[in-house]
Amino acid sequence: MALRQIVYLRESLLLRSENCNQVFRQFTSQSKSLRTGRVKFSASSSLKQPRKQLVPFESHDPGYIDPNKLWKALIFTGTFTVTSFATVSIWEYEKIRSKATSVFRSATNFKWVKEKIIGKKEEMSELRRELQTAWNKLSPGEQLFIPLCALNLTVFGMWRIPRLQPFMLKYFCSNPAAKAVCWPMILSTFSHYSAFHIFANMYVLHSFSNGAIGSLGKEQFLGLYLSAGVLSSFASYLYKAVMMQPGLSLGASGAIMAILAYVCAKYPDTQLSILFLPMYTFSAGAAIKVIMGLDLAGVILGWKFFDHAAHLGGAAFGLFWCYYGSQHLWPKREYLIGHWHKLRGPISKS
Repeated sequence: MALRQIVYLRESLLLRSENCNQVFRQFTSQSKSLRTGRVKFSASSSLKQPRKQLVPFESHDPGYIDPNKLWKALIFTGTFTVTSFATVSIWEYEKIRSKATSVFRSATNFKWVKEKIIGKKEEMSELRRELQTAWNKLSPGEQLFIPLCALNLTVFGMWRIPRLQPFMLKYFCSNPAAKAVCWPMILSTFSHYSAFHIFANMYVLHSFSNGAIGSLGKEQFLGLYLSAGVLSSFASYLYKAVMMQPGLSLGASGAIMAILAYVCAKYPDTQLSILFLPMYTFSAGAAIKVIMGLDLAGVILGWKFFDHAAHLGGAAFGLFWCYYGSQHLWPKREYLIGHWHKLRGPISKS
């Protein structure tokens, strides 16, 4: 399957900040002059001296890493991964069952189905029909990308609400030293604070989603994406615990790295190019080697601008799923689907 994706520059492709103090720190300046013991403000200043606006990460205490919390995080990682793939397997079954039910009812009671369809079409507004038509024209990758992007944009908007920032710091930033260590492992995957951060990650996700879904399907893709998000967070936890460097992490790049690594390993001869430099092309196989090499160097040398451990964790899981998981683990869902089918029972005629 021939693919041609556009790869963003390294810094914008894998933006997952480990040290948020360096990424999000903003400085505000005011022109002041002291005259007769009073503060004089510039013309743009208000009568009252405004409070200093602090980015929520500036005053955050990283805390102490309790080794016992890593066991808790490990159990959550395994449980969430198994649950994710089980859930998408049931989703796949229900989609097939729904189509089979429609076909069965059409064959046994065509008149009833026809009357029901006509009634629904009459009730459907013109706007809804237009939206349905536009949605059906989208590729499978775009149909899954839009909800994922919407979730990320929603969380991005929540960061803009000052009253929610303590809640966001607690649950939408992963930190092995925090009180809450489990749910932030997945919630931080949908969390971005800066506009550039979310743009870069969503651009890369959109670029590679069609290729990955073309090979995996929507259900397996979503299971891989969600599981990689948690696994990359756990890899970040382990690295921070070993190095005794607690800190906040957020961003979707760990999960996106799994998708990127899967596509590059599945189609290593695909020619990629850099945004704004389309004249320079390189193979996908070479790209993933360079990217993972840079992340490995970042882990060894202690670079702190990106969460390189999370990147490596996500990429490693993507490679594992390409060479082993999709061939040997995904087919085992048949056991679960068989039990679920018995629980659901035969298709009803009515």
